[in-house]
Amino acid sequence: MAFRKVDTPISGVFLLEPDVFGDQRGYFLELHNEKAFAEAGLGDLRFVQDNLSYSSRGTLRGLHFQAPPYTQGKLVKPLEGSVLDVVVDIRRDSPTYGQHYAVELHADQHQMLYVPPGMAHGFQVLSDQCLFFYKCTNLYHPAADGGIAFDDPDLGIPWRDIPPILSAKDRQHPRLKDFDSPF
Repeated sequence: MAFRKVDTPISGVFLLEPDVFGDQRGYFLELHNEKAFAEAGLGDLRFVQDNLSYSSRGTLRGLHFQAPPYTQGKLVKPLEGSVLDVVVDIRRDSPTYGQHYAVELHADQHQMLYVPPGMAHGFQVLSDQCLFFYKCTNLYHPAADGGIAFDDPDLGIPWRDIPPILSAKDRQHPRLKDFDSPF
């Protein structure tokens, strides 16, 4: 089994494309394989928590992060449905600070996105329903939970024209210019 690593314009953010084996019965693929990850150059990634969310069309979750010392890397994939997945670089000393990377992820295309620590992450559900899977490199710590406003005009994120369904928490995050990054 193998994974292809596809770099993005933001350092540390990449897509993983697994080998998919299909026949008349359907298909088979591996979502995680420590040896294959190491062979793809991802050997230092260690996942300690798996999360699953179920959302309906228009749900927008984010833009979230975990502050130091509880930072989290995430490997994300829709298991059912599709999303617009967005990562914003909030590492102060990064040459891409304040820039975003957006990609549509579809369950039937099997791509996964790795979001390293120092990024704000969010997604918008494009399908009627979505089952969204996260592998995390650190345990969730509520006191370290933070966020950036999803609709910050300075970020220029190309959210789809679907009325967003938001949590009360996600309506209250600061804009990037009003945010003191802990990274």
